[in-house]
Amino acid sequence: MTTILKTENLTIRFGGHIAVDHINFEMPENQFKSIIGPNGAGKTTFFNLISGELKPTEGKVYFKDEDMIRFSSVDRTRKGLGRSFQITNVFPNLSVLENVRIAVQSKEKIRYQMIRHISKYTSLSQKAEELLGLVRLYSKKHVIASQLSHGEKRKLEIAMLLALDTEVLLLDEPTAGMSLEEVPAILEVIRRIKEQGNKTILLIEHKMDMILDLSDSIMVLFNGKVLADGTPIEIMQNEMVQNAYLGGLYDEHIAKS
Repeated sequence: MTTILKTENLTIRFGGHIAVDHINFEMPENQFKSIIGPNGAGKTTFFNLISGELKPTEGKVYFKDEDMIRFSSVDRTRKGLGRSFQITNVFPNLSVLENVRIAVQSKEKIRYQMIRHISKYTSLSQKAEELLGLVRLYSKKHVIASQLSHGEKRKLEIAMLLALDTEVLLLDEPTAGMSLEEVPAILEVIRRIKEQGNKTILLIEHKMDMILDLSDSIMVLFNGKVLADGTPIEIMQNEMVQNAYLGGLYDEHIAKS
């Protein structure tokens, strides 16, 4: 399999604390990998280094064999590394459709002209509507984004990432803050994106059932280092992972199976 994203000795220090400690990581193209670990393990910091929100103390990030270190987070998104956040990041005063259409327009590098009738932008709207259908928000396309539920805003954010034609989706706890009733809907959206088979997905999540159901592989971080990396079964049976993180979760999952 082709490696689309990798890091070499990726490290960041905050004073005397090493938050991410010489991580060597490879992500195969069009695969689904989850990152797990206890709070403070360095998961979100690792994402921030990949996406360009933080600059590493040392080490490299490569996307399609190109060194990303010199590129800003915006530039990395334009190149195909798309990042969602634990807090939704949408335009609250615009409609759902307008949010996605702006993202499509940005990708196509089409400058909006006030004197040009919106009907001239039909292709942009069609693309946006297709994406809203994928994330199950088509029926809400004329709703102002601020009126959406938290779960619906997360789906909108994912649609906006897809509108930018991102090849790698970095999803940071997409179910954070959701009610139990909202989780299945976002799970379905992520599953539909995976089943299309043309996106590489890297997920940070705490819901083990979701991780085990979706992931091709799982990487475990502990104290800023890679503790283990393997298939879901390998990770669940790994004794070091059991002792450091999973605890009784493995037995609990077996009991449910």
